[in-house]
Amino acid sequence: MKVAVVGLGKMGLLHASILNFLPNVEVVAFCDKSAMIRRFSRKIFAPAGVKVVNSTEELFDLGLEAAYVTTPISSHSTVARDLYASGRVRNIFVEKTLASNYEEAKELCELAQHYKGVNMVGYMKRFAVTFGKAKDLLAKKALGEIYSFDAYAYSSDFLGVNEGSKASAPRGGALRDLGCHVIDLALWIFGDFQVDSVEPQSLSGEVSRDLVRFDVSSSGGLKGQVSVSRSMENYRMPEVGLSINGSKGTLRVSDDKLDLRLNEGESFTWYRHDLGDNVDFWLGESEYFREDQHFIRSILDGRDAEPDFRAASKVDHIIDRVRA
Repeated sequence: MKVAVVGLGKMGLLHASILNFLPNVEVVAFCDKSAMIRRFSRKIFAPAGVKVVNSTEELFDLGLEAAYVTTPISSHSTVARDLYASGRVRNIFVEKTLASNYEEAKELCELAQHYKGVNMVGYMKRFAVTFGKAKDLLAKKALGEIYSFDAYAYSSDFLGVNEGSKASAPRGGALRDLGCHVIDLALWIFGDFQVDSVEPQSLSGEVSRDLVRFDVSSSGGLKGQVSVSRSMENYRMPEVGLSINGSKGTLRVSDDKLDLRLNEGESFTWYRHDLGDNVDFWLGESEYFREDQHFIRSILDGRDAEPDFRAASKVDHIIDRVRA
């Protein structure tokens, strides 16, 4: 399967490395608008027969079966539209978030439906063994009826950034850069919900919100609170987690650990290594391998991937509501 990667940053190189490890998959081209990056990349990849090009138009005669969009969020919509419009690429993976706003996301959903193929967005937390175990336990009613949850996404990336700084703008602000993962997890686990109230604090003027807390609810009576910050002390590495309350007890889950505490007194703890967190090629996190493997297998098997554009657009919708 011939694949191209558009966007030669960290995520583009990460996905390309994993894809080239997978059986029967070959990355045949990179596309990036930076002349400096292209010059550097050609020295590395040209000897292996990999093309490095300036525009998506130069990809369309390569017999591509799939493309990855790993450019900055602001260009996701434009790049994906160009790929679809060519009529040559129907299977498209877009790094999170799907678009810069919900209107762009809806347009991409319509294009994906028109051109068919397999589409997917890189919400890799769904492929973490801890969150997968939590979803399985909840599906088996381990907590009984769920009535509330608290979710968080924290890092210290912008701790100490001066008021008015625009340093975080290229990453889309706290919600799109980090909070999108916990929003997607909440939608995946609990289903649709609405935003009821928001408490924002800004470290970077009107460009991005670096600390935000908001309350949500579902039509079934579920209540939740989501807290996002890239300026939280003692979070050297980004962390995402949820605390879920039900009629039978409480479940707490993060990237690395899951605790189940039942009202009757029983308690259970699982760590990543307890849950078979093994992959054939580990780069970044094991979740990246699983999501790329899932996308490729979905194409080969002719089935939908998850999260697809439609599911991912719901994250863009929630972010827009919070920002509004």
